[in-house]
Amino acid sequence: MSFKELSAEESRVIVHKGTEMPFSGKYDKFYESGTYKCKRCGASLYRSSSKFDSGCGWPSFDDEIDGAIKKVIDADGRRVEIVCSTCDAHLGHIFEGEQLTPKNRRHCVNSISLEFEPLSLDNSQVAYFAGGCFWGVEYHFEAVDGVLDAVSGYMGGESKNPTYEQICRGDTAHLEVVKVIYDPSKVNFTTIAKLFFEIHDPTQTNGQGPDIGSQYLSAIFFTDQEQLDESKRLIEILTSKGLKVATKLIDASSHPFYKAEEYHQDYYSKINKQPYCHSYIKRF
Repeated sequence: MSFKELSAEESRVIVHKGTEMPFSGKYDKFYESGTYKCKRCGASLYRSSSKFDSGCGWPSFDDEIDGAIKKVIDADGRRVEIVCSTCDAHLGHIFEGEQLTPKNRRHCVNSISLEFEPLSLDNSQVAYFAGGCFWGVEYHFEAVDGVLDAVSGYMGGESKNPTYEQICRGDTAHLEVVKVIYDPSKVNFTTIAKLFFEIHDPTQTNGQGPDIGSQYLSAIFFTDQEQLDESKRLIEILTSKGLKVATKLIDASSHPFYKAEEYHQDYYSKINKQPYCHSYIKRF
């Protein structure tokens, strides 16, 4: 196996199991969508959807790509070291029981041990869902295997490039929407749409949970006839179970998607909390 030639500082951390200074690494406050790979061999280690801000000064992840890392008892006999399972490059340490995320573990990784590969959208498909506050909707979609990215934004109004302040005042008629980019070889629209109906109350007509207002209404912005037909089919199933579904079906081609401000993206990962108004209820 061929390895990348390392600088002296990279070698100190990756080969000789050193540690970079906290808050010094380029991936500490970095939240773009993509995959984090091993600096030495290029193996994929972590997805951006597993990254969160622990405040420790190093990149933190609460899950790894299956089979990507190995756990080794540290020389001090107390901590657990994590290394690349392909080339044994030192990554950092793993800690459990801190209650920072629902998975209750933290992979504390040196930035210098990683290389970032931006998300590739080749052969991906897109769906748009409005189900109340986009923070919670995005949170649940990010956890789905096959979802490449979930982006918070605005759709449905007439104004161009609306701001969050305008949305909150009700000036634009936009809804808070999550753009779901997914790999159709791993997950299909039906699975994603079912989840949508199960993480919010599709019968509420004035908002979602405690969030009241037109920007929080339930809607699917369909991109083609297949999405429209499948959305109607799922609504019929829910109706047959006694639910009076208020979800609107809107043609996405007539309503551009505007990405929300950066501080809205991956909101719950950044603050290490779970949604306050979105929880899973099995309906299908």
